[in-house]
Amino acid sequence: MGGIVREMGGIALRINGTEDHVHLLVKVPAVCSVAELARVVKANSSKWVHQLWEDYGEFAWQSGCAAFSVSASNVAAVTKYIDGQEEHHRRKPFREEFVTFLRKNGFSGDERYLWDQCSFG
Repeated sequence: MGGIVREMGGIALRINGTEDHVHLLVKVPAVCSVAELARVVKANSSKWVHQLWEDYGEFAWQSGCAAFSVSASNVAAVTKYIDGQEEHHRRKPFREEFVTFLRKNGFSGDERYLWDQCSFG
């Protein structure tokens, strides 16, 4: 994933995840939208998984994604958070954490619509 970001002119500061999601902290190049970067990273990483591991024939990214901007002053905290994914999600499931984060930041929609296209339980 870092190589894909680099090929697009971006900088991958940190990448880590668990079995049901991945976090990327990236500097997105000015000539590329966040949506385009996510689309290309998902498409090319999926292709790579299928080429390398035939046993993962069912692997697919969910159709959506979430993106948030991070100020320079918060890069260290976000890096630490990304590094601690496995331990963190032993205590709090991803879905619960994500909805809590959205609510904390003003999301007021129906959370059922967040998961309609998700492939994880």
